Amino acid sequence: MSVTAPPAVELSHRRRMAVLATCCMSLFIVSLDSTVVNVALPTMRRDLDAGVSGMQWTIDAYTLVLASLLMLGGSTGDRLGRKRIFQVGLVIFGTASLLCSLAPSLGWLVVFRMLQAVGGSMLNPVAMSIITNTFTGRAERARAIGIWGGVVGFSQALGPLIGGGIVDSIGWRAIFWLNVPVTLIAVILTGLLVPESRAARTRRVDPVGQVLVIIILGSVTYAIIEGPAHGWLSPEILGFFAIFVAALIGLLIYEPRRTDPLIELGFFRSVPFAGATLIAISAFAGMSSFVFLNVLYLQNLRGMSAFDAGLHTLPMAVMTVILAPLSGRLVGARGPRPSLLVAGIGITVAGCLLTLLDVNTPTWQLVLTYFVFGIGFGVVNAPITNTAVSGMPRAMAGVAAATASTSRQIGSSLGVALSGATVLQTALHGPVPGRGGWFMIIGCGVLVLVLGLVTSGRWARASADRLADQLD
Repeated sequence: MSVTAPPAVELSHRRRMAVLATCCMSLFIVSLDSTVVNVALPTMRRDLDAGVSGMQWTIDAYTLVLASLLMLGGSTGDRLGRKRIFQVGLVIFGTASLLCSLAPSLGWLVVFRMLQAVGGSMLNPVAMSIITNTFTGRAERARAIGIWGGVVGFSQALGPLIGGGIVDSIGWRAIFWLNVPVTLIAVILTGLLVPESRAARTRRVDPVGQVLVIIILGSVTYAIIEGPAHGWLSPEILGFFAIFVAALIGLLIYEPRRTDPLIELGFFRSVPFAGATLIAISAFAGMSSFVFLNVLYLQNLRGMSAFDAGLHTLPMAVMTVILAPLSGRLVGARGPRPSLLVAGIGITVAGCLLTLLDVNTPTWQLVLTYFVFGIGFGVVNAPITNTAVSGMPRAMAGVAAATASTSRQIGSSLGVALSGATVLQTALHGPVPGRGGWFMIIGCGVLVLVLGLVTSGRWARASADRLADQLD
């Protein structure tokens, strides 16, 4: 279906930066919500009488729905108007956040977290489309995307610190209040600053592909989270793994036959794009595993308060704040390889240091571990985002950005699900991290390193150029 796109509006530099800041506000709260809840999990577990799987679902209910609907959100914005969908998403996200703070039980909290994710799915990919249509110059767009990518790491790294302070001073329900005024301000600024835009050619809805994606992500996550309780070889868990495989095969067969598929499998002919997708999954699986397990380590095993636990992760947040924008500049000047190599080495080394932690580990060793992890995670977001949209036509920016964002959320969901399977139940401390979870982070770092090397060479760039020519 083709429509007449609104004429491009030439904005001043100050107006463009204001639009970027408004879009980054949405990214900040959506990404922050992925980690800010983690530090409140021990308190929420006691108040709502939840087990380890309940804690996992509190996190994964949000990231799963977000991952499932991001691509739909991006294409809907391209079709109906990016400004309009962006504002609708902000309203839903803010309302659902307020409902989360009022949740009377774990079940209702999970439901409201899913509603939060519905709103969040209309924010990030649509905001990326707004940015790519606002910043039309190649160098200026690269810098804007670098800032955008840096906000992801910045918000996720600050999550434990902000959440810890709020939980200890007010209570866990107050962590959701933070989103309400931010979304309200963002709605107003969007109305004042952001021009309406649509794709010149809109993509048709792919309901079959959407349902298959939901089945794929939901079934594999359920099987991983509930596997330890039901038994990995139980009929129920094996059945969900079978559903996952069947839905994945169905998606791979069905999507190439559509004119406007939900997932553009053709994008993966670009080696850098495919690599960025896998790197996003690996890096964010490592990040979510680290945050989830570290909260259990500091609060349950070490007996720290929520704020003290968040404070101990401050070195990671500081390094992310410092390095995220620098990584964006480095990607613009030297390409993605240097940042990806630093990210892979940093996450791998931090994973090795995490395996050495125990109840008596000195503070300096904790600081060093979190410092190194912050280096690795702080530089990884800019090359992921830049690679995903570089070379893509502006009309396809929403789909490409949504794929990258979806990969991040898939990684976050899988990280929590897999690391939760390694948690040990103790009579004295309650749930504490097992060593297998730390080793999983090492594996994520090694994948980032290897993929960064393989997918950033000349032959990889040549594949991206060929795809760009075909798309043009």
